[in-house]
Amino acid sequence: MSHASSDGVARHIASRLEDRFHRWRARNAQGRGLQPVILPYVGYGYASSDGGWVRIFARVVLAQPGAFEDGHHKAQVIDDGIRGFRNFISPILPDTKVFIEAAGKHFEVQADRGGVIDVKLKVDLVPGWHEISLRVHNGDDSMANILVISEHQKFGVISDVDDTVVVTALPRPLLAAWNSFVLSEHARVATPGMAVMMQRILHEHPSSPTIYLSTGAWNVAQTLQRFMSRNLYPKGPLLLTDWGPTDRAWFRSGQQHKVDQLRRLAQEFPNISWVLIGDDGQHDPTIYAEFARRFPEHVRAIVIRQLTPSEAVLAGGRSQELWRTTPGIPWVYEPDGARILEGLTRLGLVSVDEELFEEN
Repeated sequence: MSHASSDGVARHIASRLEDRFHRWRARNAQGRGLQPVILPYVGYGYASSDGGWVRIFARVVLAQPGAFEDGHHKAQVIDDGIRGFRNFISPILPDTKVFIEAAGKHFEVQADRGGVIDVKLKVDLVPGWHEISLRVHNGDDSMANILVISEHQKFGVISDVDDTVVVTALPRPLLAAWNSFVLSEHARVATPGMAVMMQRILHEHPSSPTIYLSTGAWNVAQTLQRFMSRNLYPKGPLLLTDWGPTDRAWFRSGQQHKVDQLRRLAQEFPNISWVLIGDDGQHDPTIYAEFARRFPEHVRAIVIRQLTPSEAVLAGGRSQELWRTTPGIPWVYEPDGARILEGLTRLGLVSVDEELFEEN
C-alpha cells in the first residue's frame, strides 16, 4: 500500500495510523453485523445558463440495522436528546463507493479516508431547494437537501457557528470537549437575538442563501442542523471539517479551513456580495478582514458579535480591532442580535422596524 499522498509526498505517520485504525474498526463492525448508512448533510448548487452544478455533502458510517431512518437518527432518540459523544463513536466506512442520483443523472463517487463525501457534480437544476438520492452498496438510500442558487443572486449571508449561532466556547480544549462529547444537544444554548436578526435579513432578501461556516467536525453536522431548526435559524448548508490528522500534520487548521471555504465561495458565486457574520473571540475578524481586502466586491458588510467578558475569557481573548483596515466595507460590532439588527438597519440592509427600536 502506498504511503504517498496524491501529490507524491510521503504521508504523515498520523494519517497512516488513523487509516489503519478506521479500517480495523470497519472490519470488526461489519463482522458484528453493522451495516453501511449514509448520513446526508445540506448541500448547495449553482443554476447558470452556462451549466449548473451541485456540491453534495454526506458521511458513510456503520450502524446497527434500524438505528437510522433515511440517514437520520430515529425520532425517539432525538426526543430524548443525543449526547455529543454518540456523534463520534459510530465506525466510519472509508473509501467506499457511493451512488448519487440527481436530476435524472447517475453518478458514482468515492468517500474519502474519513468516510466523508464532498463532491461537486455537473447537474442542471432550477434555483431553490431540491432533494438528491444517495445510496451506498449494501446500505439504505437517503435523501440530501440541496439549495441551488441562481447566477443572478446578488446578496447572501455567511455565518460562523461557534459563539455566533450557538454558545460553545470552542477554542478552550476542556470546554470544547464538554460541549462536543458530553452535553446533550437539547442543553446547548442559542446566542441571544441572532436567529431573529438572521431571519430579518432573510425577510428583506427572501431569495438569499445562508451558509454556515464552522471549524466543527462533520460528526456534529446533523446535531447542528437540528439545533438550528429548533431555534429558528435560516436553513442552509454547513461547511464543516475533519478533526483528524492530515497528510502533512497531526491536526487540521480550523482557521485555514475557513479561509479556504470563503475563497471558494467567492469563486463559485462571482455575483454575490456577502454579509459575513462572526464573533470577536479569536479569528473571525482577522479572517473576514483579510477576505474583504482580497475580495472587496464580495463583501457587503462584516458583522461581529462582541462576546461578553466571561465569554471572551473562555474563548481565549478578543481579536484586535480591524475595521479600519477595510476601507469601504462597513462593520457592525455589537453584543447581541437586536443591536446588530439596529446596525444593519442604519446601513440600509434591513428596513426600519419601529417596534424593535421602541423595545430597545
